[in-house]
Amino acid sequence: MIWNETKECMSRDQMYTLQSERLKKMVKRVYHNVEFYRKKMQEMGIEPGDVKGLEDLRKLPFTNKNDLRDNYPFGLFAVPQSEVVRLHASSGTTGKATVVGYTRRDIEIWQECVARVIAMAGVTKKDIIQISYGYGLFTGGLGMHYGAENLGATVVPISTGNTKKQITMMQDFGVTCMACTPSYLLHIAEALEDEGAIGKIKLKSAILGGEPWTENMRKEIEQKLNIKAHDIYGLSEIMGPGVAADCEFHSGMHVYEDHFIPEIISPETLEPLAPGETGELVFTSMTKEALPLLRYRTKDLTSITYDKCECGRTLARLSRFKGRSDDMLIIRGVNVFPSQVETALLEMAETSPHYLMIVDRIDNWDSLEVWVEVEERFFSDEIKNLEGLTKRIAHTLQQALGLAVKVKLVEPKTLERSEGKAKHVIDKRKLI
Repeated sequence: MIWNETKECMSRDQMYTLQSERLKKMVKRVYHNVEFYRKKMQEMGIEPGDVKGLEDLRKLPFTNKNDLRDNYPFGLFAVPQSEVVRLHASSGTTGKATVVGYTRRDIEIWQECVARVIAMAGVTKKDIIQISYGYGLFTGGLGMHYGAENLGATVVPISTGNTKKQITMMQDFGVTCMACTPSYLLHIAEALEDEGAIGKIKLKSAILGGEPWTENMRKEIEQKLNIKAHDIYGLSEIMGPGVAADCEFHSGMHVYEDHFIPEIISPETLEPLAPGETGELVFTSMTKEALPLLRYRTKDLTSITYDKCECGRTLARLSRFKGRSDDMLIIRGVNVFPSQVETALLEMAETSPHYLMIVDRIDNWDSLEVWVEVEERFFSDEIKNLEGLTKRIAHTLQQALGLAVKVKLVEPKTLERSEGKAKHVIDKRKLI
């Protein structure tokens, strides 16, 4: 089902006109209301009047995650605090969060975009959707929640974890759609198989995101549960879940271009690339009031096409992501940077800054193991002492990352040294 045919099926000429008008208004807004952007534009010799349409987008400055951290917490906001009705935040590489804000109008637009995604998955107001994304500062749970309510579906706001209770709710409430990470739904599917309860659920579809996943994983989920699985993409800096999603033809994720202008650039030259070429995804959020961002570099690598889809939508489509241009990992929906591990280890006297992160996907569940070198003066042959240190390191890392970590202690000078960029990550997951 197409939720908003007017916007999702408009011609490319109509979309160009709409984006041009919204971009001009947005540039004026940030120039006058956000000192950061005003200074950047003045340094580049640009004034709002120089932006006459979408063709001038490349004249504008880029924004990156460090810009948000450097202006923590509200330095990039374009409205006074009295107009901000909600804050969300994601963990930073060194403990400083990336803070985002929303006005009432921002929340309404977010609800609209997520309703489009849910309708794309075939969900109607007759359906019951169980939201198993995390609620709280993470945008996933509440973002999906308000979108589902906007569509009129019945919402089960269970959040993450407690698989046994998840299954009970699915059975007792007759849940027809699940919203969670793909690896967690596979975990639920295996638990249902173990209980012989696959036939006792009414699930028809799933809206899955928050982590990289493959087409083979989609097929496995669909076969195990006899459902249709849809991909959803979003990032808190731009809005949250609902920036893009795929339809029943799974031929790329439709971007809601009436609110977000996508670009693909070369990570090296920062020059725009042609449709079909793989590069870094960049977004400009035209209608965001509280935190409008110019040309935000997502670091996600993909390509874009503007051909009309079989489903009838004319929106631009993103290909499946091929990785990132930075060193961020996404593990069970949590953004993890090696620098977070390094910072945490440096705070402990017993450990050195030499470490190795091993990421794997075992039984459809992402795992993180960290090998840590112990300082020579603290290394002990006594198992009791080493077990205590292992637990303390694991606790420290969990606090820093927001993710359970398995720790393996290794002797001093065990891990390979490098003359160039140190190799801190081995990702064994087959994500492409």
